[in-house]
Amino acid sequence: MSSPDLTSSRDALADVVAIPVTPFTADDTLDTQAHRALLRRLLDGGVRTLTPNGNTGEYYALSPDERREVTELTVEEAGDRAEILVGIGLDVPTAVASARHARAVGARMVMVHQPVHPYVSQAGWVDYHRAVAEAVPELGVVPYIRDTRLRGETLAALGELCPNVIGAKYAVPDAARFAAFARDAGLERFVWVAGLAELYAPAYFAGGATGFTSGLVNVAPAVSLGMLESLRAGDYAGAMKVWEQIRPFEELRAASRSADNVTVVKEALASLGLCRRELRPPSRELPEERRAAVAALVAGWAI
Repeated sequence: MSSPDLTSSRDALADVVAIPVTPFTADDTLDTQAHRALLRRLLDGGVRTLTPNGNTGEYYALSPDERREVTELTVEEAGDRAEILVGIGLDVPTAVASARHARAVGARMVMVHQPVHPYVSQAGWVDYHRAVAEAVPELGVVPYIRDTRLRGETLAALGELCPNVIGAKYAVPDAARFAAFARDAGLERFVWVAGLAELYAPAYFAGGATGFTSGLVNVAPAVSLGMLESLRAGDYAGAMKVWEQIRPFEELRAASRSADNVTVVKEALASLGLCRRELRPPSRELPEERRAAVAALVAGWAI
């Protein structure tokens, strides 16, 4: 496989990689009007990399048709204002079909959700991602790494086979493990995205990350972009001031193995009048007695 020119895609990963929510109507259909408004808000706020069908977008709760609609809507709304990193996954044929759909509608990158299978070997992980990467050689491919058992050498092997695997979204909550993994895989070979958002971004930047994902950015784009600006400048004291500001919000999202990860983001958006709070199982709306606390956390942010 020849090496495609994916310089702009690599640059887009070294940024705030926003994971937009997927708003629903009261009768549990996609709220496309609210969705478009939220995307425009992100773009107007300076966000330049969007991931439709990410976990904050409730990927696993969407139907195949809905995932395609979310992809198309995001590409259309972004135009040439942002790079689109489409979340894909599930079985190999579904992942390949989703990657080809992303290519057909104009996206230039795909993020491959971790394989949904109880038994994942190192070589099988390579085979899974290779099937996707070889199906869309023109697109940048970014594995989403959440498995503590995966070795850096395994990603290195995938990179040797597939030059369009350009980055990794690393979401194991261990900064030392990340630093070692990145060096074992190839620190300069891949763009390293801190996949656990603002709460882990400073520590992961110290280990070699140059971008981070964010669900909080849906609520306050200026806050997330402010942290990125500090990290790019090597101003860790400034980044940690942002960290202190958003820590209570992110800890609410991370509690109980991230049970309320999307719930808290949608509750914050609802408190600002930007979309409804409805989610789909296995997520659930925040109990009414806890909603005021979320609203109070975001009330003073630079929205």
